[in-house]
Amino acid sequence: MNAGVSADLQITCDATGVPAKKEIEDWLCRVLAETRSSPAGDSEISIRVVDEAESQTLNLNYRGKDRSTNVLAFPVDLPDIGAWPEGTAIPLGDLVICAPVVAREADEQGKNLGAHWSHMLVHGMLHLLGYDHETDTQAATMEALEIRILQARGVKNPYEYE
Repeated sequence: MNAGVSADLQITCDATGVPAKKEIEDWLCRVLAETRSSPAGDSEISIRVVDEAESQTLNLNYRGKDRSTNVLAFPVDLPDIGAWPEGTAIPLGDLVICAPVVAREADEQGKNLGAHWSHMLVHGMLHLLGYDHETDTQAATMEALEIRILQARGVKNPYEYE
């Protein structure tokens, strides 16, 4: 059985290019399938689309960085997923995506806005699943996964700017 992902989408600001909820869920399911991280049942994720002020506040409070950022991931610390009753949706965590930063980055890097949103969803989901880019080795692993997942759906390598 292929597990699904249900996204609770909260848009709290003027945001351009935010993918439809179904498209978001498709991207998140793709990440689970490609990483083979899929729990036996469905998963739940909250996605909050925010302005720069909220992103900056969260980034400062949780990462000690006093600036807005494109995506923040807050994974849920769960007990063994195998212990959950069958049919129970597993909460994976929260993603906070800053719409103005995503739009600005897409413009500055010559990227299609939809493709950059897709990259932020894939990137954030990988963080929820425990991937990181703090070391060169971690970054290489995470970036290779991002590239493979995005290219499988027709999105160019996000690390090659125009």
